[in-house]
Amino acid sequence: MHSFAQNRRGILSMMAAMAIFTTSDTMMKIVREAAPPGEVVFIRGAFAILFSLVLLFGLGQIRRLPDTLSGWVALRAGLEAVVAICFVIALGHLPLADLTAIGQSAPILIAVACAVSGLEPMGWRRWLAVLVGFGGVLLVVRPTGSHFDAYSFVALLSAFFVAGRDLVTRSIPRAIPTAAILTATSTAVCLSGLGMITVENWVHLAPVQWLYLIGAGAAVMLGQFFVITAFRDVDVSVVSPFRYSVIIWAVLAGAIVFGELPDAMTITGAALVIGSGIYTIHRERIRARMEPATASAAANCEPAP
Repeated sequence: MHSFAQNRRGILSMMAAMAIFTTSDTMMKIVREAAPPGEVVFIRGAFAILFSLVLLFGLGQIRRLPDTLSGWVALRAGLEAVVAICFVIALGHLPLADLTAIGQSAPILIAVACAVSGLEPMGWRRWLAVLVGFGGVLLVVRPTGSHFDAYSFVALLSAFFVAGRDLVTRSIPRAIPTAAILTATSTAVCLSGLGMITVENWVHLAPVQWLYLIGAGAAVMLGQFFVITAFRDVDVSVVSPFRYSVIIWAVLAGAIVFGELPDAMTITGAALVIGSGIYTIHRERIRARMEPATASAAANCEPAP
């Protein structure tokens, strides 16, 4: 169990990451209409490497680059590479809101994994908050059987590996700088895109498309920074539900970029997502207050020597 202050920091970091990732996804989707997935992943990954190295240098941590060879860091990087490939493939064939909603099964997978393994026991109230948040996501996109095709399955695979990636993140030693983890992740993603290019036809991009991918590379690097921060020294099952905030950003991106205005059911779903997050904070605050009181009561009950 971690303190409320630690979990609050994780929650805010997660919400920031989701807004940044939506920005990256929007720019990539625009480019994805003209370019194959491997090319998009490779170019974005290359710029993400550059930005992560700049961050390492700026923080005076460039000498920590060998830390990227750590086993947990390498495993996380490999999982992120699979996530990127699956996501970008699906991005070219699914609406952004649908893809985003499918991805929101990851917090459910994380919560189930934590509860079953005994890492973070959860009461029925927190389970209910997680499920209500997921229900809100479903209301926003209203997926039907006709929408679930091979690309939806690829998106679901992406969510599965996201859950694995986030669980691995908590096992990375805190002594390893976040910027070093980002460098390893960006390198793995870039190499996976390079591998895909060998079976694709390279497309010459317009200058504005290059700018989109440069921006996406910077955004995904910054988003990863916040995700890594979000999952360090926190209760994963508390922070994970705030991944649902991404649906709010996706709805906004759809309205602004693609002219998709939310209807009543979308607004209702978004309200459920927000309500779920607020309730999770409320329960965590209550638990944080109860723990010192419980410890004090136990101490008072101890017999005198």
